[in-house]
Amino acid sequence: MLSFTKLEDLLKQKNLNKYFLRKNGINSNQLDKMLKSGDCGGKTINKICQLLDCQPADIMEYIQDENDKETSEENK
Repeated sequence: MLSFTKLEDLLKQKNLNKYFLRKNGINSNQLDKMLKSGDCGGKTINKICQLLDCQPADIMEYIQDENDKETSEENK
């Protein structure tokens, strides 16, 4: 699962908020979906990194959940 809590932290560090992203072309539905479920496309990640002058690892991280562990075990 992808987690975007780092995005929220980075916004706080830069004294920005989600409204800044929405105002600069990030769809509000996509942003909410991304922050809640970790579901996000590459174009959105690219745009956010451009707006915040950062790398993808600055805004997201992979966190293995139970479903990921089960899938990983099945593929062995």
